Amino acid sequence: MISDGSVPGIGGKEAEGLDSWHGLSSSGDCVAFGLESVGKTQLLSSLTGKIPLPENFRGSTISCETFRDRGLRWVDTPGIVRDSDTLASHEAIEMLKEADRVMLVARSDRANEELPPLLSASAGKPGMVVLTFADRFPAEGKLDPNELAETLGVPVFLVDARRLKEEEAGTIRAIAGAPVEKLERFPETPPSELTLSTPTEERCDGWLGKLVSFPLVSLLLLFLPASISIIYANRFADWLYDPLGGLLEPMLTAIGNWPSLLSALFGGDYGLLAMFPFLILYALPTIIAFSAILAIYKSTGLIERMSIVLHPYLRPFGIGGRDLVRVVMGFGCNVPAVISTRSCHNCSRGACISAISFGSACSYQLPATLAVFSAAGLIGMGFVYLVVLAVTTLIYLRFTTPRVLRLATNSLVRPTSDPLSPPSWCSVGRDMLGNLKQFVLMAFPVFVVICFVASSLAWLGVLSTLSTILAPVLGVFKLPGDTATSVVLGSVRKDGIAIGLLDGTGGGLKVAFESPAQVLTAVYLAGVLLPCLVTLFTIAREMSWKFAGKLCARQMVWACGFGLVIGWGGALFA
Repeated sequence: MISDGSVPGIGGKEAEGLDSWHGLSSSGDCVAFGLESVGKTQLLSSLTGKIPLPENFRGSTISCETFRDRGLRWVDTPGIVRDSDTLASHEAIEMLKEADRVMLVARSDRANEELPPLLSASAGKPGMVVLTFADRFPAEGKLDPNELAETLGVPVFLVDARRLKEEEAGTIRAIAGAPVEKLERFPETPPSELTLSTPTEERCDGWLGKLVSFPLVSLLLLFLPASISIIYANRFADWLYDPLGGLLEPMLTAIGNWPSLLSALFGGDYGLLAMFPFLILYALPTIIAFSAILAIYKSTGLIERMSIVLHPYLRPFGIGGRDLVRVVMGFGCNVPAVISTRSCHNCSRGACISAISFGSACSYQLPATLAVFSAAGLIGMGFVYLVVLAVTTLIYLRFTTPRVLRLATNSLVRPTSDPLSPPSWCSVGRDMLGNLKQFVLMAFPVFVVICFVASSLAWLGVLSTLSTILAPVLGVFKLPGDTATSVVLGSVRKDGIAIGLLDGTGGGLKVAFESPAQVLTAVYLAGVLLPCLVTLFTIAREMSWKFAGKLCARQMVWACGFGLVIGWGGALFA
């Protein structure tokens, strides 16, 4: 930044004029455009001090995170991650065409490679350039924003987005809030070469950065904290479940005296009040724990590092390193995991949602599964189940994802990661609040609807009828007919696995299984056959009902195929 407080690329009376616009509102959109992990979201959060809102851009189908700042709306476009994301880049460019003003965001230490394509895409648009990660340059660094501003003819800023200074934020907001006709425009023919210096020193990651470069360590860092959070979040829920249930018992008793339909909607096995403890005690703590872990990883740069390390191993299955992070998030709750795929691109979002729907055992499903194994005296079967789930999910993705996502040419746009840094606790808190806000505003209403739908189906006898119809079919999977109830209930809500199989009075199983393989097959089918109704409604709302229907049909076919292999394979080796 310029030390005298003037605006790079704008001087004299024009700069003085911008001072009069500072703090005023001007309607319009300022689109932030850049590659993935250049600090766009952090920059916009620092500028506005607000949590982003998920909105479509001007009536389009492109969902972006936006930051409302008085009369101006900052639009955080999806960053380009993989070479296959050509459709996403086209969509982002279409957004640039419709935008009132543009803010190109690039890393200062990679400006040579990142700026040229951004300048070409935004030629002729009014706006500015912000170069982030100014802390990557030592005090004697040669990068001069004034020189670059003079070359491009637009304001250029060099900032540390995590520690944005008040005067920097004020000047950027003043320029973005100015009337469009007053703004400088990007050259119609961008310079063919940009002479920008690079940092004169390398920063060391330390022992953690070296360890994360090993794929196995990256996997452990992703799954171990997630597993620990599930265990302790569920122990916490178990500890509070009886006291909360005792408080609700008088109300449930009173509801039992209501007319049958109202009683079913609010009480019974699926009613809203009956399900309330599960929502508060089992879903919410797990979401908080997962949000905290992933926010810390993101703030320190670990997410980017692990994504890059794991991407070559996941690419043959049609997903990337970032997608695996979202699948892990789904072990807390599928709903925020599906919502987080908004930052994916059209060519890869469907594959990521399929991976979450098929392979993420949420905080309802996994405890119910482990409870069934424990009641059957097969505690070690929990590990076997997770291995089977992982292997079958990878096979499923390998044969169902678009071919372009699996090609060797589908590499990362930027295959190197940045040095790790200490977490920014403001950023961590903001991400956690954003996830909780999404859960309250988006997941909770869906949960309420599903409670009413499930309780209505139970009241009408549809669930029991489905169980009766399905019972003879399960013989194909070497399963007793009594397993049908758990399969049907597991497709409605994932803790239905336990409801359908556990004997609430004796602590054992309701169904007489002949072998461990039958227990594994029953739990697998009940958990994977279909996404629960809450997840299904979320997928339909985020994508479309047509996409959700195709996903369900495809998942059902593959789950049945895997169920046959597990059931008959277990029978052969029994």
